[in-house]
Amino acid sequence: MSFVRRTGRVATVGAAVGAMVLLAACGGGGNSGGNTTGGGQQQAGPNWNEKGPIQFVSGKDTSNAVPQIIDKWNAQHPDQKVTFIELSDSADEQRNAMIQNYQTKGADKTIYDMDVVWTAEFAANQYVVALPDGKFDTSKMLKPAVDGATYFNKLYAVPVTSDGGLLFYRKDWMDAAGITAAPKTLDEVKTACKQMKEKVAEAKNADCYAGQFQKYEGLTVNVSEAINSAGGNIVKDGKVSVNSPEAQKGLQWIADGFKDGTIPQGAITWKEEESRQAFQDGKLMFLRNWPYVYSKFSAADGSSKVNGKFGVAALPGVGGPGVSSLGGHSYAVAQHAKNKGTALDFIAFAAAEEQQKQRTITSSLAPTLESLYSDQELVAKYPYLTPLKQSIAGAQPRPKVVKYGDASKAIQDASYGVLQGQKDAKSATAELQTKLEGLVK
Repeated sequence: MSFVRRTGRVATVGAAVGAMVLLAACGGGGNSGGNTTGGGQQQAGPNWNEKGPIQFVSGKDTSNAVPQIIDKWNAQHPDQKVTFIELSDSADEQRNAMIQNYQTKGADKTIYDMDVVWTAEFAANQYVVALPDGKFDTSKMLKPAVDGATYFNKLYAVPVTSDGGLLFYRKDWMDAAGITAAPKTLDEVKTACKQMKEKVAEAKNADCYAGQFQKYEGLTVNVSEAINSAGGNIVKDGKVSVNSPEAQKGLQWIADGFKDGTIPQGAITWKEEESRQAFQDGKLMFLRNWPYVYSKFSAADGSSKVNGKFGVAALPGVGGPGVSSLGGHSYAVAQHAKNKGTALDFIAFAAAEEQQKQRTITSSLAPTLESLYSDQELVAKYPYLTPLKQSIAGAQPRPKVVKYGDASKAIQDASYGVLQGQKDAKSATAELQTKLEGLVK
């Protein structure tokens, strides 16, 4: 997920991905002292004793969650201050900026707020270093989150937030239309929309359903979820399997949604924030998005027209319950960074229960510590935490490939044409199968 953060900006520039072509092997347990790369090449180990000021590199933050944690650290560690370097709200641009920093051997940018899907690429290409054994206890964290930060049985990052997609819906309109339960399939979404339009005057001009369909990482997420929810896969166990009737069915549902008006035409340009704003402004009946939007929708300052009027449920799927793509962010240490000792200490500080709980209270971002999903204060404030834990437990990762950026772009290229009506799902999945096989060969 790319979420919105505050403070200063740095420019981002596109960068080429490294040429290694390996599948990510994600194990659950051990980690490394950092002197061996995923490809087995020996090199000098990082200096984990060096301490001093560092920079924390992440995306935009309108929640103010990250600056609060940094301010708290800085007050306690005046000689090891952390500076927040804020990037674009685009996940693709964030990734490119981090890769460029490696290519220029940047020493100032120390910690990367790394998307879960970048682990294999960043580890294999040595953009980040493996973390030392015994420094971080991940046994109490959500297993999918830990797996997502692990490469060849080595921990390369510490999971700080996890994520699963959720369905947000207008509960007030559903109640008025006599609909007693959230839809469990996408066809039930269509039926519910029709009932609301017929029975609720306020809903007549609202659009039915939206997700994130701009040609960027969010499209990869939404397409992956549709395909997985239809019983298909893009890459499974290292094998490309996207050219299947199930994958075609999932992709076709989105295309049909644009064609029959279930999904508004404008959603072809929407990312997380545009879709969030549409629902928040009362223009949508159903929205697929990440948990971070919950606090925005619940705002009582007049900025949200849906405060107290919406509900949250598990994602619906094509023909049955949906399957979320695994989301989340982990903190990793940049390969060429100085003061790696401070980086380790700050990551441990940021990942601690106190900070994870405060981050969830402030921003509604999902924690990675299992215990927080049953914390009474958090569940009272965010009742979606219980279904969210189930969503994350059943989530499927996006393709685990070292050339993930290229794989994601291939998925976007193939599916965007289908959504625009320029090609059919069958030919698109056949083309995508060939393209992905070349990338993961």
